Amino acid sequence: MITSPSTRRDFLRTSSVGLASASLAAASAPRLAAAASPPLRGSAKACIMLWLGGGAAHIDTFDPKRRGDGKKQPGSYYDAIPTAIPGASVCEHLSRVADRLDRCVLIRSLHHSVIDEHAAATNIMHTGRLTSGTVVYPSMGSVVSHQLGPGGDGVPSYLLVGHPSVSRGPGFLGATHSYVYLTDTESGPTGLTPPDNVSRSRQQRREALLDTARDEYHSRHPGDARIADYIAASREAARLAGPDFARVFQLDEELASIRDSYGGEFGQRCLLARRLVEAGSRFVEVSHNLNFINGTGWDTHNQGQLRQHELIGELDLALSGLLDDLERLGRLDSTLVIVATEFGRPPEFDSGGGRGHQSQAFSGLLAGGGLRTGQVIGETDELAKTIVDRPVSVPDLFATIYSALGINPALELHASGRPVPVTDHGRPISDLFSNPV
Repeated sequence: MITSPSTRRDFLRTSSVGLASASLAAASAPRLAAAASPPLRGSAKACIMLWLGGGAAHIDTFDPKRRGDGKKQPGSYYDAIPTAIPGASVCEHLSRVADRLDRCVLIRSLHHSVIDEHAAATNIMHTGRLTSGTVVYPSMGSVVSHQLGPGGDGVPSYLLVGHPSVSRGPGFLGATHSYVYLTDTESGPTGLTPPDNVSRSRQQRREALLDTARDEYHSRHPGDARIADYIAASREAARLAGPDFARVFQLDEELASIRDSYGGEFGQRCLLARRLVEAGSRFVEVSHNLNFINGTGWDTHNQGQLRQHELIGELDLALSGLLDDLERLGRLDSTLVIVATEFGRPPEFDSGGGRGHQSQAFSGLLAGGGLRTGQVIGETDELAKTIVDRPVSVPDLFATIYSALGINPALELHASGRPVPVTDHGRPISDLFSNPV
């Protein structure tokens, strides 16, 4: 497991990452609302994204087709089962999610142009754009932080539970809208907590001395936005070191039956995400490739394919537990749940029995958020290799997510005075929204 940052300096360093990127052209798709029309919106106030890092095989999860043999005959590795959406099926190892699919929207026609590079594909799925050296674009989580801000006192607006990376950073929005990075679901971000031998009064004296030094340095460099961002982020870190934020990590406050319903390590991370949005965080990403229980995570080349069902089963338990819990608390309509990955997998098997990469057609899932759920958007061919109906580009996906959160996808941000659209001409899927405003 990755070790959490141990100092406030480490936290600030990991929280100020960004990545240069450039526009990804949006593919046209039928029945998508133009961004210039009256904005659509759902009722979401916060978002939880479950990230299947490595490239989850859609043909083995959310878009099953005829069975292959794991060798020369292409096709799904598992049997398909019916779901709560009539006519829609999923992999047999997603039985709990299948029963709850009416709370979800299954998108089977996502696509982009990156095939072989995990990092570049991950960047597209976090920023909505290809990389370049011109503008450092913000991640989705940073945009949500910028537009919505924290929904409660003493909690960060954007958290990452899992792998940090430049793709998840704030870009030109600055360190104030970067993430707080966590791996420990029990003790919280140790980099924000003073050592036990530092009393509160001593900590206050330290902070006062640091404030003096920061203000003096800033006065000598009044026009440097990077210094201002650094100071703002460090003051926010000090504010988050209080007891209110620390309490969010006390998962033992939950009933044992609730904790058990989420499953193991990944499930407990999802439970923490629910507690974080309940406390006022706006965007929480939870990675599901930390423990590699099948040997490879979702990057199912070679032998990783043979035990892929263990990974799928863990996702099934955690996602169904999260949906049930949000519904029990009356928070499903106000919380958008996303299941995303960097690309899919082809129907053919490689020489080791695994699968390669495929970005021209793959799947994602949205749940809750006030969307009109119980729908399947898009369709692929008989082997889930080619989109045959309603392609949804990455900018379209971003526009849909932003709209669900009340953020106009036609909004323009500014990078050094230059207007930058929040999506690259993305258009939200109009079928998912009931009441245009």
